[in-house]
Amino acid sequence: MGKVITEEIQSLVEVELRKGASKSRIATLLGVPYDEAIVIIDEIKASFRPDVGDRIVFSFRDEKMAGTIIKLLNNSAVVEIYWDKSSDKMKDIMESKTIVNFKDIEEFVSSETE
Repeated sequence: MGKVITEEIQSLVEVELRKGASKSRIATLLGVPYDEAIVIIDEIKASFRPDVGDRIVFSFRDEKMAGTIIKLLNNSAVVEIYWDKSSDKMKDIMESKTIVNFKDIEEFVSSETE
């Protein structure tokens, strides 16, 4: 691969992937051939895509929420909410599980910090 993945490239690709942009659009934005873009995209995807069982902090309607990913979808995940670590305001409008877009994940929490 002729292109080094800089922070700028990483950020651009992550944002575009979270928006659901096509691989060809990302290749155009990067100014590289499609085949080279695929390699970059796959490498970056692997570095930020969450896994089942990950504990996350996310935002929903500008409120901080926390939970565990129980199922992955294309650009989102099904999350079981930790109500003791989440905004009480949301209890009336949310179920015990919700769909969280990857772009709304603010941080990953290790089990040691809980």
